[in-house]
Amino acid sequence: MSTSTIKIIPLGGVRENGKNLYAVEVQDEIFILDCGLKYPENDLLGIDIVIPDFSYLLDNKEKIAGVFLTHGHADAIGALPYLLEKIEVPVFGTELTIELAKINVNGYPGAKKFKDFHVIDEFTEIDFEFATASFFRTTHTIPDSVGISLKTSEGHIVYTGDFKFDHSAIPMYHTDFARLAEIGKEGVLALLSDSTNAENPAQVASEREIAEEVYDTVRYSDGRIIVASVASNIQRVQQVLDAAYKSERKVVLTGEDLEKIIRTAIKLEKIKLPSDDLIIETKAMKNYRDDELVILETGRMGEPLKSLQRMANDRSRGISIKEGDLVYMTTTPSTAMETAVAKTEDLVYRAGGTVKTISDNFRVSGHANPNDLKLMLNLMKPKYFVPIQGEYRMLAAHADLAHELGLSYKDIYITGRGDILEYSNGRMHMAGSTEADNVMIDGLGVGDIGNIVLRDRRILSEDGVFIAVTTINRKQQKIVARPQITSRGFVYVKESKDLMKESADIVEDIIIENLKNNDFEWGKLKQDIREQLSRYLFEQTKRRPVILPVIMETSQRKK
Repeated sequence: MSTSTIKIIPLGGVRENGKNLYAVEVQDEIFILDCGLKYPENDLLGIDIVIPDFSYLLDNKEKIAGVFLTHGHADAIGALPYLLEKIEVPVFGTELTIELAKINVNGYPGAKKFKDFHVIDEFTEIDFEFATASFFRTTHTIPDSVGISLKTSEGHIVYTGDFKFDHSAIPMYHTDFARLAEIGKEGVLALLSDSTNAENPAQVASEREIAEEVYDTVRYSDGRIIVASVASNIQRVQQVLDAAYKSERKVVLTGEDLEKIIRTAIKLEKIKLPSDDLIIETKAMKNYRDDELVILETGRMGEPLKSLQRMANDRSRGISIKEGDLVYMTTTPSTAMETAVAKTEDLVYRAGGTVKTISDNFRVSGHANPNDLKLMLNLMKPKYFVPIQGEYRMLAAHADLAHELGLSYKDIYITGRGDILEYSNGRMHMAGSTEADNVMIDGLGVGDIGNIVLRDRRILSEDGVFIAVTTINRKQQKIVARPQITSRGFVYVKESKDLMKESADIVEDIIIENLKNNDFEWGKLKQDIREQLSRYLFEQTKRRPVILPVIMETSQRKK
């Protein structure tokens, strides 16, 4: 009977889009597979990014063998600085992935001194005490993407990372099918596979088709073209550069993130510049006609939408959208971002521009469709299957695909964040869970914003704030200054004078009543004001603003 113990613990990336982090524990060694972030959805007001909860890793930091990265997108490397601030462990990745990770880490004060990076390739094998880590080339929208295999005494644990199969891909983006087949023959204990497109049977366009579409758009447009892209989508950036060169246009890069990423990719020869003078500075734009320019826009942290909105509202420091501009969106947004995309398009049209999206004519994605997912399963032939990277319906659709290929549902595990999947004594089973909440980043604050703060922000955004300010003399048991009522985001004060007067009367009555009590308490006074004002305001308006009573105390000086 086998005695090896293996644990698979998703700390992010399951039942959600992005934030990939999977801990694989083999005996007394923990291998961290990716360390990504996700961008906030509409209900996370004011939040910049969301990262995984590192509590389990911090509690077991002496066991960590290293962090193994599959590619250079934010959903795989974005949370790395926040982990390395707390734990110093070696980081492994391909050449481009490591360079992008360094940019990410060096930009965060808490981790900028970290230097323990190690470059690997598809031929690298790293022997640890209980497992051997190796890598295989995959096709994604960024070069140097790999999957990861951990060879244990019980078989391989395989993590695909983001992938798709594109047989017409250029050599830099080829998948190593021979290596996949070899791993499958050696025996795969568990496969952790990308589920992003598992529920969508539509054929994903090849990158050659997309390149032609980008070129046609650039060639046949009359004015300026503002291309909105994710900064780390290196393949799309290359297609835009090629199309601009062929159309005799110059390219302007906006955003510090974009420039760093592109300069790094050019230095490593992952992007090939068709000509040395193709890219120009923003200040040089005045020397060219509108039909000679392509502006490549990514915005802060590589996401273009907010930056486009500033350009449309004429609030961007560099470039504003004007009459005749074409905004060309070259990435397909997630479902959670559709509202933001629609808002952005509306602002562009108001500013006089037009919008075209690459998904108008093609299904564009860097992730595998159902046929690709079946091929991966057939190549790997796993004993157990763990669908990852996607919301629950995507994981469930991927589980159904695996079942179609003959895998029993009892050997397929749809996990939640923090679930502990354990293999011991020759079988896989659920073995409890660990803490794995969302950790929200707001400015310089890491994890200091919780549900209570978000609830308050939501209330403020929906019903506003209602402030009652007054001054009392407790010794004389009287009100020195009648309550002054201020409202923000609740009602228009000039048209609600009766409401304000009645509210002031209510506050005054409550204060007088509390001052007469021998057991006067500040907390009780404020709570009474909140409760009675809230009841009155809801009766009058059916709204529940945040109520802030401000009570100041004064006393007469002795002469």
